[in-house]
Amino acid sequence: MASDSCWLFVEILISIILPPLGVFLRHGCCSCEFCICLLLTILGYIPGIVYAIYAIVVVDNDRHRREYYEPIVA
Repeated sequence: MASDSCWLFVEILISIILPPLGVFLRHGCCSCEFCICLLLTILGYIPGIVYAIYAIVVVDNDRHRREYYEPIVA
């Protein structure tokens, strides 16, 4: 099985070729990151690439899931 850094490298390469696909692999289809990347790619290819790399490297998807599924304690 590939290591995490190898998979990150593959995601970045995919994002350079087709930015929304790389973001889709990391965050899913109906995420805000995917929609923003798709819009930026339609408006311009380079902004789509920059945002895709940002969304893959910097945005932590697990952090958002932990906050969403965290139980409410009264």
